This record gives sequence, C-alpha cells and structure tokens, in this order.
Amino acid sequence: MPCFFCCHRVRLINWGCFTIAKKEQLINEEIREKEIRVVGENSEQLGVMSSARALEIATEKNLDLVMIAPQGVPPVCRIMDFGKHKFEQAKRDKEARKNQKIVETKEIRLSLKIDKHDLETKLKHATAFLGAGDKVKVSIRFRGREMAHSNQGTVLMEKVAEALGELGKIDKLPKMEGRSMVMFITPLKPAK
Repeated sequence: MPCFFCCHRVRLINWGCFTIAKKEQLINEEIREKEIRVVGENSEQLGVMSSARALEIATEKNLDLVMIAPQGVPPVCRIMDFGKHKFEQAKRDKEARKNQKIVETKEIRLSLKIDKHDLETKLKHATAFLGAGDKVKVSIRFRGREMAHSNQGTVLMEKVAEALGELGKIDKLPKMEGRSMVMFITPLKPAK
C-alpha cells in the first residue's frame, strides 16, 4: 500500500497580502504626491510645494507631515505632532463613548385573557424600563381562535398606551406581525 505522503501532491496556495483595515491618514514618507498644499503648525498657509520640501520643513521643526485632505487638488497636508494628535483624538472618542447612553429595547408580553392584577404588574415593569431610559416593546400573542378577535388586542394596547402616557410616547403604533400584535413605546425623558 503506498504511503499517503508520497502519492499525493501537495498544493501550495499563495494567498498574497491584503489589507484588513485601511489606514486613515498618510504621514511623512508615505505621502507620494508630487505637489501638496501645506498648512503650518499654527494653521498658517505655507503654500503649494513638493512633498519632499514639505517633509524637510516638518523634520526641521521635529514634527510630522500629515495628509488631512487627500481628495483636494492639490492634496492638503499639515505639519503637526501626529502622536499628540492621535492621543487627543483617542481622549475625545473615549469621552464621547462615556457620555453616550445605549438605548435598549425591553419587552413585555401580554395575552388577550390577562387578568387585571397581572396587567398592573406588567405595567410596573414597563414603567421601570421607561424610567431607566429604555424602549419598551409591548406584544400580545394570539393563540388559536383569538386571531378572530384582534380588535380586543387593539383595545388592550390602547389601555397600555394610556397607562404609560406620562412616561413615554408611542413610537410605532400597534401592528399585527404574524400571530402577534406589537407596539413600541419610547421614553419621553432620557435617563441620566
């Protein structure tokens, strides 16, 4: 019996190089344009010059040459401290992420034959969700012959909307989706 390794040819596949993420800005020697418009470190216009000359000016000042508008004619480059610029940009992004509130959608499920006290409990949960700044999805599941009485589902949705009217407004009116009726309520005041 022949050996597996001897009888089969090995195919080498050359995958090549490809970039996964695009670099957002070209700096220093990466700039290959013949002519560029140069802006100084204090936002003064230095004029149109060759990229080699602009790079010389940047290295004399111990700074970087950064392309900020590659679509311009000629492309616009700025002389700046690129490391400091990246640090400040990361700091601004971190601060923006810290201040944003991610709105989640919470769901309460009702049935057509829900009892009064069960409905009150569900409304308390929805009130807490809206108070926390989250969207609320109210859904009613119709089973069997209940599909013939979808108007009762609309009445129940109106009761829920009326009870939650102080804390939220209807974002999406009650609508049938398959065997369920769905309504979305968004909070009036964002949570802090």
